[in-house]
Amino acid sequence: MNKRKLRKPFIQQFYRHNKLNFSLSMLATAVMAFVNLVISWMLQQVMDLIAGAENVLPLPQLLWVFAGVIGMVVLVGAVRAWAMPRFYARAMRQYKDYAFEQLLRKNISTFSRENTSTYLSAFSNDATSIEANYLEGLFTLIMEGLIGLGAFLLMFWYSPLLAAIALGLSLAPLLTSLLTGKKLVAAEKEVSRKNDSFLSMLKDSLVGFSVVKSFQAEKDILRLFSKSNEKAQAAKAYSNRLKQILHTIGSASGLLAQFGVFFAAAFMAVTGRNVTPGMAWVFLQLSGLAFNFLEEAPSLISGRAAALGLVEKQALLLAENVREEGGGIPKVLNDGIKLCDLSFSYTAGEEVLHKINYQFEAGKRYALVGASGSGKSTLLNLLMAAHSEYEGEILFDQRELRSIRTDSLYELVSLIEQNVFVFNSTLRNNITMFQDFPEDQIQRAVKLSGLADFVKRKGEACLCGENGAGLSGGERQRVSIARCLLRETPVLLVDEATSALDKETAYRITASILDLEGLTRIIVTHSLDETLLRKYDGILVLRHGRIVETGRFEQLMEKKGLFYSLFTVAQ
Repeated sequence: MNKRKLRKPFIQQFYRHNKLNFSLSMLATAVMAFVNLVISWMLQQVMDLIAGAENVLPLPQLLWVFAGVIGMVVLVGAVRAWAMPRFYARAMRQYKDYAFEQLLRKNISTFSRENTSTYLSAFSNDATSIEANYLEGLFTLIMEGLIGLGAFLLMFWYSPLLAAIALGLSLAPLLTSLLTGKKLVAAEKEVSRKNDSFLSMLKDSLVGFSVVKSFQAEKDILRLFSKSNEKAQAAKAYSNRLKQILHTIGSASGLLAQFGVFFAAAFMAVTGRNVTPGMAWVFLQLSGLAFNFLEEAPSLISGRAAALGLVEKQALLLAENVREEGGGIPKVLNDGIKLCDLSFSYTAGEEVLHKINYQFEAGKRYALVGASGSGKSTLLNLLMAAHSEYEGEILFDQRELRSIRTDSLYELVSLIEQNVFVFNSTLRNNITMFQDFPEDQIQRAVKLSGLADFVKRKGEACLCGENGAGLSGGERQRVSIARCLLRETPVLLVDEATSALDKETAYRITASILDLEGLTRIIVTHSLDETLLRKYDGILVLRHGRIVETGRFEQLMEKKGLFYSLFTVAQ
């Protein structure tokens, strides 16, 4: 895989619709570099004026030049203050938006196998490093480079001999910096990896907080947290140490080279070799500017390379995607859903489903029953394209599931799950998932899901809290039911949607779902209520990943098989 090609669209996001801000920032940077060189030239003029040297500007003209420099600094500073923050803000916003857009292209099966902490790190720590080392570092590198180049050109203009000496002495800071600069790229990548692990540990600790407290595992979790934190900080400390070593070596060698040039200029001045005191002084200034670039350049270049490495990491991570190949399907189910020799394993050699064959007819109601671990929820997840590594076929109106784009599938099928995620937003936004629907459609979904009384008491604008902290478990489940009913997809899959509700409410909501006209409903249930079970057109009894019985309620009761036993025990 061509990494450069892969990261190119991510890099392009920094400059998309951002060229004006970038151009103004670059122009201001170039002018500021020129101003620094003018200041060095002014110092030479002032020093030679004091020493009574010839061929210098008179004091009034120098004062006018100084006033012009001050005005230029103010003007350029204003442009930089306006353009640079806008450039950084838009660049990072577009970069993150693009990365998140690519993330949303992944399908469920791809994303479910990945560590979300890696993305948290990529959008936080890595993004901060990219902004500092790639974007901000770019302008620093350009300014230092222009100043360094201009300094060498001025030195050659003043004295080619001294400039040659300065160029020879500059090899020392350049070589010493390059020797340590390469290690910085690997160190920054290690910081990113350790931050991924730390965020993963932190996320698990926060999500599992109630489990930690109830099992009194605070000390053990703290130990794991501290260990992960220590590794992350150690990686960061190593990276910072390399930066300090790089800076110290560069500073020391640069200082030696700078004063070597100054002493050579001083020697030439006192021996009458056409070097004035002002020139000696300006060579001290210019060599400092030139060596500062040579000192900082390896660190800036290494930081830039490290930042590009983080962009590549993000691009590679997002490229691990099950691409949306195949085509779309109509938002209607005419014949039904057919399972042909369907088998599936999460782990090789351990089948969860084995040779499932069944036809779910369009517009009918089906129940999946069986003990925990029999494969009921897995079957529903496969129907939602959560995994594509199954054996056999899943046919929607004779169209194999793996040949259907997931966005088209989700227009046809919706799933009410056991685990409900609620956004930290209003109740209405959580029901509509931030989309627009006709008001009568929303009110219908609210009524059928059993949320009408809650809405009447607290209103649709009430905040649900982080992950639904402001709602009870039953209320969160009702939100999930309302979401799916609102979409009005032709196929509705229900996975223990009423498990957190009281018996009366659960009965009422399940009955409402079963009474809906025109939908194909496949419902996983542990609640073996006779009145509800008689409503189903077909009941599938699963055991150890196999269908062991099928039929209507009356037929299964007459067989007196596994379903009869399950129903009898439940009464």
